[in-house]
Amino acid sequence: MIVKNKHITEPDVFGFQVRIVRRGKETSRYFSHKLWGSKNKSLQAAIAWRDQMLTVLKGSRTRFLKPPKNKTTTGITGVSRTVKYDHRKDKSYLCYTVFWVKDRKSKNKTFQVGNVQTITADDELHAFRTARLFRNCYEHSIDHDIPFNEEKFAGWKKARLYEMENLNAA
Repeated sequence: MIVKNKHITEPDVFGFQVRIVRRGKETSRYFSHKLWGSKNKSLQAAIAWRDQMLTVLKGSRTRFLKPPKNKTTTGITGVSRTVKYDHRKDKSYLCYTVFWVKDRKSKNKTFQVGNVQTITADDELHAFRTARLFRNCYEHSIDHDIPFNEEKFAGWKKARLYEMENLNAA
């Protein structure tokens, strides 16, 4: 018999089974009617345990798809620093790229610093700090089950979003 509660089944007449699978790993527990005193009490215990485990396992979700190994050059997960060469213009451009997931698809947002011959250290630091803030905002939205809005970063070159007075707006 299948109970109407998600993750809970009654595989036999002696108790309830709770099964939760996250990232291919199963967490389960059996609740015996005899051990809990009655069928109703074992069901209530199964529901309570299931709810507790769902809360514990919520933090172990996969936040993002792993970026390729050759893209992890900043030491920050999901943020990479690369130099891209444009053969048409014969110029190299420094970029910070943030990897993230939207609708179960891997996405990336590139913060292009500029031509490696003309950029300043401040330009590079600005792009890096913005990319890091983008990734932090994405992770915050995942952790709190709120939609992530990347549009806040549209005018990133002209705004220092990571500064304290602008941080709340981002």
